[in-house]
Amino acid sequence: MSLILVVDDEQRIAHLVRDYLEAAGFQVVTAYDGPTTLAQYRHEHPDLIVLDLNLPGDRTGRTMDGLDVARAVRRESETPIIMLTARVEEADRIVGLELGADDYVTKPFSPRELVARVRAVLRRTSSVEPASAPIHVGNLTLDPDKRLAYRDGQPLSLTTTEFDLLQVLARNPGRVFSRMELLDRVQGVAYEGYERTVDVHIKNLRKKIEANPRKPRYILTVYGAGYRFSEAPDA
Repeated sequence: MSLILVVDDEQRIAHLVRDYLEAAGFQVVTAYDGPTTLAQYRHEHPDLIVLDLNLPGDRTGRTMDGLDVARAVRRESETPIIMLTARVEEADRIVGLELGADDYVTKPFSPRELVARVRAVLRRTSSVEPASAPIHVGNLTLDPDKRLAYRDGQPLSLTTTEFDLLQVLARNPGRVFSRMELLDRVQGVAYEGYERTVDVHIKNLRKKIEANPRKPRYILTVYGAGYRFSEAPDA
């Protein structure tokens, strides 16, 4: 049974999310501020974190918002993170994705949609697939079985979503994928309004795999259509 850490300063929302997740068969622990969240994360080792960006300080007066928590978690592990955010917090949402969050859900949100997204992210991280040969392209190597990627033989620190995006694109060089297609491939669900998150994940990927992210040779933008992986990255 997967363990989910649900974090929201509004206990009513945290309990609502907990109830829906427990009804779906998950084990759930909750936290309501940043410092407590980190303590819970380090003690419980959850399989996924549902994280509100707008968090208050704890009883001692320490302040740590959701972005601070995401930053701290990413320094320690690649535990999947789904952010909860208000629609007006677009800048914070983008920063959260750039820090390595795997997905986001805007408030007000459908608890059923959130459960679907939790399932989709966990399915990607825990599914067992037939053995696949490593993928070698240019100075990049992907090991699908170990879910590891290397650049010039050095391991890359990729989030779940980043690895899945890179694998989908690298397996299909030359094919143009729309943002919605990529969302469906890597998350198992695709909703209008969320497709722009792909742009942030691609930006993060380019920083990690490209010698010059401003002039990418692997992941290419097809304006008005989406993205494709270069058929001749060494050219």
